[in-house]
Amino acid sequence: MNKFALIGHPLGHSMSPLIHEKLFALSGLSDSSYELIDIAPEDIAGSRRLLEDLRGLNVTIPHKQAVISLVDELADSAQRYNSVNCISNDGGRLTGYNTDCDGFLRSAELLPIGGNVAILGCGGVGRMIAIEVARHGGNITLAVIPQDVKNAQLLMAEILAKCSDASVRIADISTLEGSYDLLINATPVGMYPKVDACAVSDTVIENSLSVFDVIYNPTETLLMKKARALGKTAVGGASMLVYQAVKAHEIWYGGQFSAEDISKIILDVENAVDSMNK
Repeated sequence: MNKFALIGHPLGHSMSPLIHEKLFALSGLSDSSYELIDIAPEDIAGSRRLLEDLRGLNVTIPHKQAVISLVDELADSAQRYNSVNCISNDGGRLTGYNTDCDGFLRSAELLPIGGNVAILGCGGVGRMIAIEVARHGGNITLAVIPQDVKNAQLLMAEILAKCSDASVRIADISTLEGSYDLLINATPVGMYPKVDACAVSDTVIENSLSVFDVIYNPTETLLMKKARALGKTAVGGASMLVYQAVKAHEIWYGGQFSAEDISKIILDVENAVDSMNK
């Protein structure tokens, strides 16, 4: 039996087992299991033996940085963000990866991330997205609330250190102006159960050609609804969630999946989320 797991704390309802079990089934790996393992922050430092018992694992809050000291090697993606959300076990040698960036890039591959991009928020996922957009030549506007300006300034400095020719500016999210090729919501505004909230004005949405929302619950946020009503392309967070899991299977055992299979899993996740909210 090949054992895989998600570690974090606290672990509430998670879509990870659904996604990974479907990916194992597509790969014909009936002898593989996927479980949720809740590890308290004070116990993570002594968890190396537990990790060694797993063929591979995913890592979520608050352990994405704490596990770095437990692995033997960091892939480039994990080094770039100083954050690990996926670990492979190759004969007892543990390697840490960051597949969140792969999840974003693959789910947004048809979106203009190399154009003028407004990113709402500068937290964990916003930081990763901003750096990836910069790496792909995008002109970035970090739109944040006043109390996050200092964090945005730190992020801007980090982006410029990694991509010296990047174009980055900071704006107040409440007075955001301009036209954008892509509007990315990396805040929790609009997340279930507060589904009637939207992080930006209708004018900003009207002035954006396309939208990406990292939120996957609800499957269609108010931001996405407004964008689609205007005939714009809008991509939700379920695709990012699935694609980062797909990358993990590619790392763990060389899994290969068709675009059609992945689309079906994304739809399954969206249907599961919708059913959960009824």
